[in-house]
Amino acid sequence: MTTRIIAMSTKEVDRLLVIQQVESKQLTQVAAAKRLNLTTRHVRRLQTQYRREGPASLVSKRRGAPSNHRLNQSLKDQVIHLITLNYHDFGPTFAHEKLTEVHGLTLSVESVRQLMLKAGLWVGKRRKTGRIHQRRVRRSCLGELVQIDGSPHDWFEGRAPRCCLLVFIDDATSRLMWLHFTEAETTEAYFTATEAYLKHHGRPLSFYSDRHSIFRVNIPEAASGTGETQFSRAMRELDIELICANSPQAKGRVEKANGTLQDRLIKEMRLKGISNIPAANAFLPEFIADYNKRFAVAPASPVDAHRSTLPDDVSLNLIFSQHHPRKLSNNLELSYNNVIYQIQTEQPSYAMRQATLTVCDKKGQVTLRYKGKSLPYKTIDKHNRPTPVVSHQQLNHPKPPVRKTKPKTNHPWRTPLNPPSPPVLPC
Repeated sequence: MTTRIIAMSTKEVDRLLVIQQVESKQLTQVAAAKRLNLTTRHVRRLQTQYRREGPASLVSKRRGAPSNHRLNQSLKDQVIHLITLNYHDFGPTFAHEKLTEVHGLTLSVESVRQLMLKAGLWVGKRRKTGRIHQRRVRRSCLGELVQIDGSPHDWFEGRAPRCCLLVFIDDATSRLMWLHFTEAETTEAYFTATEAYLKHHGRPLSFYSDRHSIFRVNIPEAASGTGETQFSRAMRELDIELICANSPQAKGRVEKANGTLQDRLIKEMRLKGISNIPAANAFLPEFIADYNKRFAVAPASPVDAHRSTLPDDVSLNLIFSQHHPRKLSNNLELSYNNVIYQIQTEQPSYAMRQATLTVCDKKGQVTLRYKGKSLPYKTIDKHNRPTPVVSHQQLNHPKPPVRKTKPKTNHPWRTPLNPPSPPVLPC
């Protein structure tokens, strides 16, 4: 006699025990229906099947059969073809978005993921067991804290030189507030991006950055200087608090956004054929709107903390310029970048002798500030001095060149004043 093994689920085993109790008159059909949450008619049907086929009759007939909701094979082939042709290095979620928006295909993200896994277009990632960094509570208002960071990367995938993307993201909403491509992460680049941010959104309450030398003087107890960088000085004048994070994890929102941008933004620019910084900066507003529609969250408070009051354009240009202190000479002159600046006043002021001025340099445009006022000046280039005027006597009788000679060996300079006495020989 052969033994037959029937695979049953826990629910099917419970149903079998109840039907067996009904068959042995230990339980009524009404009580069995209540216990199984079925109708009495259904219990009688199960009882009839059990008498005819035994326990196997209570096993689901759909087990092992293909799903009625499975994807059509032609649709699967179409999806794999499109991903291989256009989105071979996209993640499942991003590829699903493009298949839906561009090609009008309606299928779930998990279906796309399974198809990519089966076709070898995606490799599942193991979850990292890293250090624990507990989540910090978001700020409640938009503009209360804006995280800023620079992301140097090969943004054009070799179609253009490597460059840097400056990222401004709001802490309360995860909204991208501003993006700006630049050749390198410099103070001038942050000045340009921050000025555009302020004109578009207003002044936030604070910026949250890393400890880059652009934002913080990292030399402990520096012997010279004011103790603040050009950027921190500009933020102080604009009444914007600048906070430096102690670790990358502390400003994790902008770090995570950098990773997302290095994935999505690169591929969006590839699809649109963008291969230079001006075209990329022109495309960024469209990308920011789409990004915020997908990933931004609602703030805890509807209040916008941005302050709309800004200095005038002249004052803003002076704030976002490099400030360098210089000391005037007795002739009311100073030197900056190999150029002599001569102060031009209607009445020469002797009180300005040895005074300290501030040279405000914005991309080569220099303004001299003294006690809150701009001073007029004229310049003389040190490397472009006029040709000297020589008289005919100097021209006909030039000075003979000075020759350097060495003294002779017996020259008095070479003989010591107190020569050593001869040694005394023993008798």
